[in-house]
Amino acid sequence: MGLQSFIAERKKDKDLLVMAHVVCGYPSFEDNLKELEIMAEAGVDIVELQFPFSEPSADGPLFVEANEQSLKAGTTVDQCFELMAKVSARFPFKVLMMGYYNTAFKMGEDVFVKRLKAAGGVGFILPDLPIEEASNLHKLAAEADIEPVILMTPTSSDKRLAQLGAASRGMVYAVARKGVTGSKTNMGDDVVALIERCRKHTDVPIGVGFGISDKQDMDFLRGHADMAIIGTAALKTWQQSGADGLRAFFKDLMA
Repeated sequence: MGLQSFIAERKKDKDLLVMAHVVCGYPSFEDNLKELEIMAEAGVDIVELQFPFSEPSADGPLFVEANEQSLKAGTTVDQCFELMAKVSARFPFKVLMMGYYNTAFKMGEDVFVKRLKAAGGVGFILPDLPIEEASNLHKLAAEADIEPVILMTPTSSDKRLAQLGAASRGMVYAVARKGVTGSKTNMGDDVVALIERCRKHTDVPIGVGFGISDKQDMDFLRGHADMAIIGTAALKTWQQSGADGLRAFFKDLMA
């Protein structure tokens, strides 16, 4: 089942889905599995597995540090794909690869798509790859039923959103505000306006991320977005309170 079909099926029972985020190998692969088990128990629908990179340009300080620590511990791309395969087989949520284009470039786009498919991934998010340079990768992905998740931002013109919408498959990641991940986003008319602008240019489901952190944010997004994307808030909770804290965080978030 493709990403868009999966989202449509899950939305029969939920008005707002949840996508969460884990950095492979941080704090460890053992911890990753504990985090993911909690996410599965909570009913998380999709998880981004971030392949760590030395220059994660779309990430805020917390995820930059997590990327650095994972790489210092020796995390490899092979280990990330191994984790993805294990997770895809074990848990009911769908798995996306999140990372940066260097990962695909170094191994070759065709190999990247084949390995992603073999590991059970249903799509990828590469925020540093412009759509103008992605045509070959997107073609290979389409042939493998792998879907590229395109980012739409509040600074994009309507012309640009139309171009991004034309390239969108599976879902769109609507970036709730300017900047990098991590800071709190004030939910209001600007976010609603962004979602409405995105909807004019694509018919795929829309997830909203960057600064989504609590049930109040979730409730605000209901009826506007298809999915809330949770990253920094969950990682911060894990760092501060461990497994029990993360379990309570998702319980409150999805109550």
